[in-house]
Amino acid sequence: MPGGFAIPFAVCCVGVALFSVMDAAMKGLSLAIGLYNALLWRAVAGSLLGLTLMLLTRQRWPDRAVLRLHLLRGSVVALMASLFFWALMRMPLAEAIALSFIAPLIALYLAALLLGETVGRQAIGASLLGLVGVGVILSGRLQGRYDADALLGAGAVLGSAVLFAWNLILQRQQAQRASPIEVAFFQHIVMLGVFVLGAPVWAVLPDRSAIPLVLLAAGLAFTSLAALAWAYARAEAQRLIPIEYSAFFWAALMGWLAFGERLTLTTVAGALLIVAGCLIAARSKGANVAHVEAGTA
Repeated sequence: MPGGFAIPFAVCCVGVALFSVMDAAMKGLSLAIGLYNALLWRAVAGSLLGLTLMLLTRQRWPDRAVLRLHLLRGSVVALMASLFFWALMRMPLAEAIALSFIAPLIALYLAALLLGETVGRQAIGASLLGLVGVGVILSGRLQGRYDADALLGAGAVLGSAVLFAWNLILQRQQAQRASPIEVAFFQHIVMLGVFVLGAPVWAVLPDRSAIPLVLLAAGLAFTSLAALAWAYARAEAQRLIPIEYSAFFWAALMGWLAFGERLTLTTVAGALLIVAGCLIAARSKGANVAHVEAGTA
């Protein structure tokens, strides 16, 4: 491995692993205090952390155009995260992550629709391979080995993946216009603005036992985002993208350690097909497949 790539490679690996731990922390927190309160209080903690970093690093205030982009992306991520973590409460971590890998393939078509980019034959074939992978994973549920609630969870992950694909397009537009700290801060503060609308009805102060998980989830979200942003600024995306599929390993490990979840053959086979499709798409001429894990909210 070339010396100049070793450090970004290692940092990217750490960032992906931390995101998977964050997903596990959010699953545990959602099961403990409910999905709404898990999202609300993580947004509170993340916003306070982001504000502190904005002040310490003397970040500039974004102009109106960038601020509109922050507002749009934060709103999309709020809905995306709600669907994804709702699904995590009903299905194994590894399976949810595997299904979420379809997002970059969906992003190819959204890029064509929203940015006027061309989708080549190779990318179309890759997306079909990814759809086969999704079908393989869902086939395990349709065989009756899981309850209907878990099947709804799979649908929620796919819905989240569509929103995440849109998020990838917004992220691409945002990349050259804001720093990682600014992006992370506004993502959390906009999400907080969305979730606080339901506070009069659903908000409950978390008990002391849940506070460490709230702080852990917020800290992991910020740290992993910063690590990936740092790595992608110092190495080509096409060399780092394959590393992000290691999230499947970390999700399987965290699911087993924290929740006793078992890995099924259909999940592994489907994940391999989806990953293969994403890698083929990433190597297509002109393709620009961005971060791949939909749990990166």
